[in-house]
Amino acid sequence: MEIPMGTQGCFSKSLLLSASILVLWMLQGSQAALHIQKIPEQPQKNQDLLLSVQGVPDTFQDFNWYLGEEMYGGTRLFTYIPGIQRPQRDGSAMGQRDIVGFPNGSMLLRRAQPTDSGTYQVAVTINSEWTMKAKTEVQVAEKNKELPSTHLPTNAGILAATIIGSLAAGALLISCIAYLLVTRNWKGQSHRMATTEKPELGPAHDAGDNNIYEVMPSPVLLVSPISDMKSINPAQPLSTLPPLQAGPENHQYQQDLLNPDPAPYCQLVPTS
Repeated sequence: MEIPMGTQGCFSKSLLLSASILVLWMLQGSQAALHIQKIPEQPQKNQDLLLSVQGVPDTFQDFNWYLGEEMYGGTRLFTYIPGIQRPQRDGSAMGQRDIVGFPNGSMLLRRAQPTDSGTYQVAVTINSEWTMKAKTEVQVAEKNKELPSTHLPTNAGILAATIIGSLAAGALLISCIAYLLVTRNWKGQSHRMATTEKPELGPAHDAGDNNIYEVMPSPVLLVSPISDMKSINPAQPLSTLPPLQAGPENHQYQQDLLNPDPAPYCQLVPTS
């Protein structure tokens, strides 16, 4: 029994479509099976970066790492072939980079630089008809990069220090002015008090003579000399002296009255 020609054509097309769907499913499955983990997730400058591949089968022929959106010889970093003495073969994109490959498909980038940022892809060859692929984005940041927000505390601290310093300077200036005013007022009051005070009068002491004298009354009536008669008030009547008789005794008596000797009438006796 022969199959009609139209039926054979439809069967061939169905088989080809099924095979294409199976191949696409296998490719998508292999692509989804691999996963690259970045350690650390946000690498800094001069920091080692490990790209760990997850989902690699136990047996494979080799794997290749690429740096770029496309996978060809110019973007190949290295090829790793397990089972030989020197499994790693550096590619054109390796340059001066220090990269180490591992048998599980992972790679280590030592002392990463900002120029190493980009798209990293890995292709694991299982056999001639099956290759698994995965890719990831790497961004190497500058080390200790300062963000704009980090300046806010510094600016706030400087502003606070400026305000406190200004207040302290103002308080010091006011204190100095108040001190000068109080000192000036105190000096003026002291000067006025010194001018209004009167010196105390103390008893005068004679340094040359410390004796105290006592006046004793004379036993004989003193008669003022004729030279003192002018000081007597003319309105007061003078006492009448007895007439003096001429003779030597009366003359001597008259002379004694005119020139009395003060020694017999008054004595100054010092007391201790």
